[in-house]
Amino acid sequence: MKRTMMFGCLWLMGVCSIGWAVEVEVLPASAPLGQLTGLADLNQYPPVCLEWKTLTVKEGLPNDHIYWVETDKLRKDRVWLGTDNGVVCYGIADGSIEVIQPKDGLGHQAVMSVAVDHLTGDVWAATFGGLSWISGGKVRRNFDQFNSGLPNNVVYCVITEGETVWTATTAGLGRYHYKTDEWEIFTSLNMPTDENWCYNLCQGGGRVYVAAWGGGIIEYTLETGRFQHYLDPDNEFEIDLFPHDGLVHNITTSPAFHDGLLWATTYFGMSVYNYRRWRGYFDHDSGLASNFINYARAQPGTHNGWICTDKGLSVLNYDTNRWVTYTPIDGHGPRGTVELWEGGERQKVFETESTIGHNFVLNVDFLDNTVWVGTSHGLSWAKLPQHISPVIQGE
Repeated sequence: MKRTMMFGCLWLMGVCSIGWAVEVEVLPASAPLGQLTGLADLNQYPPVCLEWKTLTVKEGLPNDHIYWVETDKLRKDRVWLGTDNGVVCYGIADGSIEVIQPKDGLGHQAVMSVAVDHLTGDVWAATFGGLSWISGGKVRRNFDQFNSGLPNNVVYCVITEGETVWTATTAGLGRYHYKTDEWEIFTSLNMPTDENWCYNLCQGGGRVYVAAWGGGIIEYTLETGRFQHYLDPDNEFEIDLFPHDGLVHNITTSPAFHDGLLWATTYFGMSVYNYRRWRGYFDHDSGLASNFINYARAQPGTHNGWICTDKGLSVLNYDTNRWVTYTPIDGHGPRGTVELWEGGERQKVFETESTIGHNFVLNVDFLDNTVWVGTSHGLSWAKLPQHISPVIQGE
């Protein structure tokens, strides 16, 4: 019951959230970034994007609710979307839209996650009716809890790692070896957690990371097959009792790992771990748009984390503690605001002629010099500026 009610709540918040307006300086989209005066070196900030485009049902999407964005880093010419009405393949060059739905063999219309296997080019879709294997643009096979070792038909996330496919389901974690057609299942019986509801996944640095609903972050080392469990050490549900002591909360929504940093998002704030110490972030002491975080992804080659919340898109440079937050005016585009923060102090606010499609942001990914953002009202994207916030080793 709690899962059904929570899903409904998330959907309602996604389509009904309203934004806010502030007295700001108007900055045209064509204005050079040099107009951001009175600030420290802009290269020390996360990317400031002023020109955004958004794709919705008006342009051919089957649904505006974009649960997942996965750029195809193998072919580099398309973006895959998990929507509330099927899988979408968007052609970057020609704007083509191809849709795969249950009538085409997909396991379910609600697609929570999509993964591209960079060894084979095949696509995997996590749905509310099982795991769908897409090859050559067609559904090759559907896995469910009755015809395979998939732990449960409600699959929240799928990732590929080597010659295996990992799934996060409501009844545990599944690992599929597609060459041998064999499954491994991880639950509270054989991994360190009391909660089998696995919500999200990522891989990097020779590890697979799992966000378990109410179970913190679970880390699996591929070489040794051993688990490490990260929890909120103060055991307080309502508050973060001791700052920077570990996870800010056990209800985790996503892990992200890149360049030595583990990002962990929750519905009560965010934590980052550099494998020496933890840092916690909240909307009252940083540039974070909201404590209610759906997802975060680390930007490769930087210490930037892009954080998807119910009130906008925030970007943090871990080394400088500087933030950029994008918020649509009135909750949706086309106009928006860009806020620049240093720690918990807001430095500048600009109004822009374009912004992300909606303030309820669900997912984000990157391809070359473009950032792609999934919202509850369409797919948005922008070119990243040429500067890249530096990666600073150590503290």
